[in-house]
Amino acid sequence: MAPQKQTVFVGTLALEGYLRIPADPLGVVIFAHGAGSSHLSTRNNHVADALGKRGIATLLFDLLTEDEARDRANVFDITLLSARVIDAIAWAKSNAQIGSLPIGLFGSSTGAAAALVGAANAPSDIQAVVSRGGRPDMADAALPNVKAPVLLIVGGADYQVIELNEQAAKRLTCPYKLEIIPNATHLFEEPGALEQVVEIAGDWFETNLTTDRTQS
Repeated sequence: MAPQKQTVFVGTLALEGYLRIPADPLGVVIFAHGAGSSHLSTRNNHVADALGKRGIATLLFDLLTEDEARDRANVFDITLLSARVIDAIAWAKSNAQIGSLPIGLFGSSTGAAAALVGAANAPSDIQAVVSRGGRPDMADAALPNVKAPVLLIVGGADYQVIELNEQAAKRLTCPYKLEIIPNATHLFEEPGALEQVVEIAGDWFETNLTTDRTQS
């Protein structure tokens, strides 16, 4: 399933991205990448390919323009990043190919915080959230307002991030699960670690993208 090159319009900006649509998709997952990453991320494209094999469409796009990304402060500006996620949700809903599909969010590093803020701001639109090695603590006041089920995935050797995820989880009022991948570090570069991420994230999306919470 070859990715389609896409331009995601957020306000007056046009941001580059990849859209993958399998046959008869059960939902679409929008990726919010972390610091120093982009829609070209090898790890995120690997995850997107794996989700596609499960029948899940994916959208990877750049949260920042090239000029914005040169300013390191923007990488940690959760207000800016989450605004881009919210605009991407609106773009996906208006897209003729994926607009009718249930939406999930997959965030990593600071992108996880942006995804959670986006979910809190669009509770009727988002059905599931996955954070991979994320900083959900940076979502701060938005955490209690997230309604979609949240899966927090952290590497077992990523000690500080485990603690930050545990603290953030206590502030969530939605269903959530914290999964720790044994011996994995922050980027899940160890043999088999990313495959474990793909497996549990795929299960989470398959379960929750097919559940319409608005009818419950």
